[in-house]
Amino acid sequence: MAQAEVQPRQARTTRRRWLAWTLIVLALLAIGGFLAYRQALADNAVGLLDSADRLLHGGDSAMREVAATHYGPDPAQKLEMFLPAAPAPGGAKRPIVVFIHGGGWRSGDPHDYRFVARALVPQGYAVVLAGYRLYPHARYPAMLEDGAAALRWVADHAGKLGGDPARVVLMGHSAGAYNAVMLGLDQRWLQAQGLSANALGGVVGLAGPYDFYPFESEATKLSFGKAPNPEETQPVVHARAGGPPLLLVHGTADTRVRPRNSVELARTMTRAGAPTRAVLLDGVTHEGLIMMFARPFSRDARALDAVLPFLAKVTASPPVQASGG
Repeated sequence: MAQAEVQPRQARTTRRRWLAWTLIVLALLAIGGFLAYRQALADNAVGLLDSADRLLHGGDSAMREVAATHYGPDPAQKLEMFLPAAPAPGGAKRPIVVFIHGGGWRSGDPHDYRFVARALVPQGYAVVLAGYRLYPHARYPAMLEDGAAALRWVADHAGKLGGDPARVVLMGHSAGAYNAVMLGLDQRWLQAQGLSANALGGVVGLAGPYDFYPFESEATKLSFGKAPNPEETQPVVHARAGGPPLLLVHGTADTRVRPRNSVELARTMTRAGAPTRAVLLDGVTHEGLIMMFARPFSRDARALDAVLPFLAKVTASPPVQASGG
């Protein structure tokens, strides 16, 4: 009888793995063949990747969703928050990672990036996946206003849900990395939400564009082309000492957002008095970097090996508290 029970369980596991691999292959075909040309298909690929990651994890049993809500009136101003399934020892509050998705400021949905939460929540973090208004409904600086508003929600509500608003790290990939780094460097946006300019414990930028003026790509022209002072849209212009520590991770094989973006921002930050290093991962592409947070690509642990020690360091003790408002 025991053997009869084991065999169906093994069969279910095998079917689940085959389905996961099928989804991964479909995602890779979409990403590899069409990402630069058909953004909608690329978004579907991220969703397939997330579904495959969930299957390979055996579901979401290691984490629990504690919020799925809107922080503003626009449908895109939404977020999801996850905590480890097991309570923290002594009822302690969890440090928070707020993740902002990429998509060229014109596509993407936080729901499709739950694989980032599956990678970080088991490490003891609360994870907030935050969306923002996209082109053509919004242009610069809407993505920064929305990021700051999402952080305002975290400051007001995350503590009641088990997160620690005094230990927040902002993280993003591609366009989301731009949003995250700008919020850390350009103090106007957090201040507009009544938050301390140094409320962030740190910022992680994955394959982000930080020095792209004059605007050459279609995405940057659409989202930034009407900015009254276009130079001010660039993170390198806002490099400063005294801000949150930055971790800039980039793949050397990234042809969509060249690694020089991370290298130049690191140099500019260092010259400004905030020593910063760009972590370059040999042979990793633009899409490959974020895929390294999902199974089975996380077997190449270089991205997590860069991110996890940084998160542990900057959340080890509470930074400057967010102000009220």
